[in-house]
Formats: sequence, structure tokens, C-alpha cells
Amino acid sequence: MPRVKRSVHARKKRRKVLDQASGYWGLKHSSYKRAKEQVEKSLTYAYRDRKTKKRMLRRLWIVRINAAARQHDLSYNQFISGLKKAEIELDRKILADLAVSDPAAFGRIAEQAKAALQN
Repeated sequence: MPRVKRSVHARKKRRKVLDQASGYWGLKHSSYKRAKEQVEKSLTYAYRDRKTKKRMLRRLWIVRINAAARQHDLSYNQFISGLKKAEIELDRKILADLAVSDPAAFGRIAEQAKAALQN
């Protein structure tokens, strides 16, 4: 069996980890062993928090929609129910953006939702 020389590949692998760890504090940015541990942990946090970010944004959108709906005498629950009855298919992200950037348009949508609840 031929002899395998690993130095190029091993250095490349270590350099990749150390490049990912640049900016870390202490030995975590210069010691391969410590850097490898921290990079692995950081990637775990990044994966987990991409999911958390989606949850947090949805909560923010709901708060904004609720605040805007209450200005038109509707609760969030009533507003969403009215939208479904009026067959207005806008997602929460768009509704929250309208509530912040264009209150007049949101008001028109709220009136349609309120009218659909009356029927």
C-alpha cells in the first residue's frame, strides 16, 4: 500500500476552521483545537437561531397587526377572521408592513374585514 502524505489537506482543513473562527476572543481564534470546538458550537447556534428568527418575526408582525387593527375597533382575532370571510389573502408580513408604512391602505382592508364580519 502506498504511503499517504496528508500535510497539504490537513493544513487546508485547519486553515478553513481558523478562518471561520477569526474574530473570536482568546485562544479560540488561534488554537485549532479550541477554534474547532467553538466553530462547531457557533454553527449549532446559527442553525437553531435561524428557526428562532422566523418565530420572532411572526410574533412582531402579529403585534403590529393587532395594534393597527385595534385603531379600527377590531381585535387581531376578529381582523384575521374578517379577512378570511372577505377572502382577502394577504400574509402577516405584508399586513404588518402595510400597518406601519401605509395606514390608510390598512384602514381600507380593516373596513372590508369589518364588513365581512357583519354579514
